[in-house]
Amino acid sequence: MLALLVLLLLVAAVCGRLGVWQLERAYERSNLAKVHASVELEGYVPPPLGEVLSAQAPFPGNLVGKSVTVTGEFEPGSELLVAGRSVGERPVFLVLSALRVTDDGTGGKSWADLSGPPVLPVVRGWIPAAAMGPDNTLYPDIAKRIALPTGPVQIEGWLQASEANGTLTLPAGQSDSISSASLANQWGGPIYGGYLVVKHTDPATDSALGALVRPQIEHGADVNTQSLFYALQWWVFGIFAVALWVRLVADEAARGPKAKAVNPFDKVDAAP
Repeated sequence: MLALLVLLLLVAAVCGRLGVWQLERAYERSNLAKVHASVELEGYVPPPLGEVLSAQAPFPGNLVGKSVTVTGEFEPGSELLVAGRSVGERPVFLVLSALRVTDDGTGGKSWADLSGPPVLPVVRGWIPAAAMGPDNTLYPDIAKRIALPTGPVQIEGWLQASEANGTLTLPAGQSDSISSASLANQWGGPIYGGYLVVKHTDPATDSALGALVRPQIEHGADVNTQSLFYALQWWVFGIFAVALWVRLVADEAARGPKAKAVNPFDKVDAAP
């Protein structure tokens, strides 16, 4: 029974640790933005893009919301309006542009094996949906104010993962997704597997563009209920392992000894 107790306690310990692991996964998404924000205190200098992400490489999920810096020039004619978005309850268009990277902090080493300097999708900000006229073009004054800056621009922004390909048929100059795979067909490559949300630029972005907040993983503010349920399951299994030993001991005690031992000092009647 003692050997069985040791074995079942080991099983319970493993189940308990697996439950803790699943609990950490349940809150992983909601804690990610807090982790990035906690290190970006006053005086924090974001790393160059090339230190955390390379073009044509998979985008790690833990980079969502991370601040980086990059320098490049916007590609003329690359402007796209991303439809179907909102800020609060206000319908908006995201203003998406192609930045041809000239300095990612690696001196060009990160794209030395590629066909040339990569393109980084950049969300410069947003404009209200009401800025779109009835002919599906921007009102001229808005279009002029959000025109792409010329020349080198240094950007500090937050990284976000590429989205799935869009499914809607929209007017020219519009898209319903920010998909690197789709954008590579329009802008050419090489291209990054994520995009950058502008925090601020040098020179500064036109005030006609609304500022966006730090991106989060989808449903990042929520608890992953599936992982939470798995954690509870593992803990129940651990409790069951200990309860099983207690039940086995109780059953053994209820049955009593299999045979009564003979005491040599008991009085025995002499044979006739």
